[in-house]
Amino acid sequence: MAGEATPVPGALLCALLWAAAAAGDSPSPGAFGRVYRGTVNISTERVYAFAYSSEPGQVDAVRVYVNSNSENLQYPVLFVVRQQKGVLSWQVPLIFRGLYQKTYNYQEVSRTLCPSEPTPEMGLSDQVIFVDVASMAPFNIAYELLVTRLENFQLETNKAFNFTASPSQPQYFLYKFPQDVDSVIIKVVSDAVYPCSVVSVQDIVCPVYDLDHNVEFNGVYQSMTKQAAITVQRKDFPGEQFFVVFVIKPEDYACGGSVPSSIHGNANRTWNLQRTKNLQVTIVPSIKKSVYVQAMFFSFLSFLSFYLGSVVVAFVHYVSTDMKLTVPFGSVSIAGSGIMTSSHPITASTPEGSSYGAIDESSSSGGRQLSSPERGLPAGSDTDSSVEEESDFDTMPEIESDKNIIRTKVFLYLSDLSRKDRRIVSKKYKIYFWNIITIAVFYALPVIQLVITYQTVVNVTGNQDICYYNFLCAHPLGVLSAFNNILSNVGHMLLGFLFLLIVLRRDVLHRRAMEMKDIYTLDYGIPKHFGLFYAMGIALMMEGVLSACYHVCPNYSNFQFDTSFMYMIAGLCMLKLYQTRHPDINASAYSAYASFAVVICLAVLGVVFGKNDMWFWVVFSIIHVLASLALSTQIYYMGRFKIGKCYLGIFRRAVMVLYTDCIQQCSRPMYMDRMVLLIVGNLVNWSFAIFGLVYRPRDFASYILGIFICNLLLYLAFYIIMKLRSSEKLLPIPMFCIVATAVVWAAALYFFFQTLSSWEETPAESREKNRPCILLGFFDDHDVWHFLSAAALFFSFLVLLTLDDDLDVVRRDKIPVF
Repeated sequence: MAGEATPVPGALLCALLWAAAAAGDSPSPGAFGRVYRGTVNISTERVYAFAYSSEPGQVDAVRVYVNSNSENLQYPVLFVVRQQKGVLSWQVPLIFRGLYQKTYNYQEVSRTLCPSEPTPEMGLSDQVIFVDVASMAPFNIAYELLVTRLENFQLETNKAFNFTASPSQPQYFLYKFPQDVDSVIIKVVSDAVYPCSVVSVQDIVCPVYDLDHNVEFNGVYQSMTKQAAITVQRKDFPGEQFFVVFVIKPEDYACGGSVPSSIHGNANRTWNLQRTKNLQVTIVPSIKKSVYVQAMFFSFLSFLSFYLGSVVVAFVHYVSTDMKLTVPFGSVSIAGSGIMTSSHPITASTPEGSSYGAIDESSSSGGRQLSSPERGLPAGSDTDSSVEEESDFDTMPEIESDKNIIRTKVFLYLSDLSRKDRRIVSKKYKIYFWNIITIAVFYALPVIQLVITYQTVVNVTGNQDICYYNFLCAHPLGVLSAFNNILSNVGHMLLGFLFLLIVLRRDVLHRRAMEMKDIYTLDYGIPKHFGLFYAMGIALMMEGVLSACYHVCPNYSNFQFDTSFMYMIAGLCMLKLYQTRHPDINASAYSAYASFAVVICLAVLGVVFGKNDMWFWVVFSIIHVLASLALSTQIYYMGRFKIGKCYLGIFRRAVMVLYTDCIQQCSRPMYMDRMVLLIVGNLVNWSFAIFGLVYRPRDFASYILGIFICNLLLYLAFYIIMKLRSSEKLLPIPMFCIVATAVVWAAALYFFFQTLSSWEETPAESREKNRPCILLGFFDDHDVWHFLSAAALFFSFLVLLTLDDDLDVVRRDKIPVF
């Protein structure tokens, strides 16, 4: 009985419609696919009724096309569509507003009606749609009406679908999750850059927001030129289905395009005719949960293998060292005692090689005994000026003069520049470690709070133009939109911690040797100061933390999070390389970190003003050149070049030497090696300055980082060349680290220059650079850069840590300074 009663309401409805039409009353019955033409005015209104039946479980969509030649904005034609659960209305001409209050008028409008919900009934379901056409004009206005049923309204998985849209004719389609798919990626492509468009994903709710002024009211959306991609998860849609909405914007400003200067009359019509865009949408399944697990295992196991390799190397080193210790320690101590009482300058001062960063000062008791006034100084010992400067005893002016004489010798040895008391130097380098920890804490906490806010805004508003992801390879997890970009930074943290452990091991072994008064620790090799190494390890870990924070929501406002500690790492490496052969005259931690702060400020100013303002590039280039000259002068004169009342004579002498040697006689410079390095370094830096003035690169942060890296590589190459020139050797471990550093850096830079996004452009332009994943279906090129750069930095640090291990058996008065 129930099955027979189902079609009766539809028959009665049709009969009533025909009866009403026959009696001269509205509505008029309408047929799908037929064009209706007519006129309306203030006293004439047209109503059409379109009836259809839906099969059980079927979603039917209806599209209404209207047209009117009238351009009278005072008396538009009004269209009202009434459905069972909603009303949709618009006017013709349809008006869109753009930038600077510009208006764009469209005479042709096409809208898809919100589809009726599928019924679970066994029989047919009858539906009816009423279309009212009216106008308040006192004269007749012609119109056209066409109502059609959409055959390809539901999108299918892994099947491309092509269509056309315009500002006044938006499109949207339905997609249902298959049973075995929990996440999909909506990929949209177009051959044309413009017109600018918007892709939106909205829940199954009526009305559907499909116009330029309301598409941002609901769901997730992003602007688009040639490419867009949105990842959608089943858990976000309880009904396991959603609408994909495509809106064409009336102008291209949001996508980086120009705004038309004149759009009146025929210009407006011509502009509107160009706003049609061909699009292709494909919905493909995203990765499964098992891929997340595999990616996390890969990330951690890859870098934990470095821990295993370090343990193996440490064990081999321990075994080989144990086999070489054939001489009892007591005999070495006796020999050391004999050397310590000799009149050699290096042994007359306090032990320079004491551990930097040692928490327990008891390990330095031997040094204190040698330099303490209460104990008395050994015969023939030189008084260390730095000790007396830090003590309460009277200082003689000859001590500072002695420094000037020593540091201006033509040929310097390490013993000449390692004369300060070990305690003073230790305290000096401890500051680097504690300061960077303080900076890291105060820097990281507000950064974390800010990026959490950014991610919350993205999740709440659905505006995916806020963050510049590689949307073709952005895998969400929890509240994070691109978990893969965050996970790939784990290498910096793991390898930074490993480097700290390696440095700690060396520090502990060095302190033990100092406590035993090992002669090779006291008077041989490069003085061991570990403070800068500890600071480098912390900087590497913080680079991973801040890079991960930046990639939570990469954009124009937080770019400095990703680069700040890169500058600090490059600067600390240069400082450490210089401190190796100049332990007494390295920069203080306060001035070094202050310099890094100035660099970070310049980087921010460069991003803000460096795009179009020539004055900034002129000022920056002048600062760059002057800083290079000032630093070159300090390096050339070993820190003894000072401008002031007390050092005016030295300044005049330096000018006279330069004038006499280089202008009058063109004689050989006093410090040839240093002069060659500084000339090449200044040429490189001046080239960077000229390049910046001429080309004004848009990525100023990378530009200034390139300056740091080139200077570091230049100095490292100079150091290695001078080391080999001085008949020093490269042991197998530093040689391996050098080769590994070069190879890994080359590979890392290749992936770094595979630009996948750019916050210097509009979000739509940035998405044109998006590419699919290349590793495990989870990581993209930039993630591989994270992996390789972490390994490259780790090997670079090991190069600096082990480069001079061959000098551990060479007396310091035999180690040249360069």
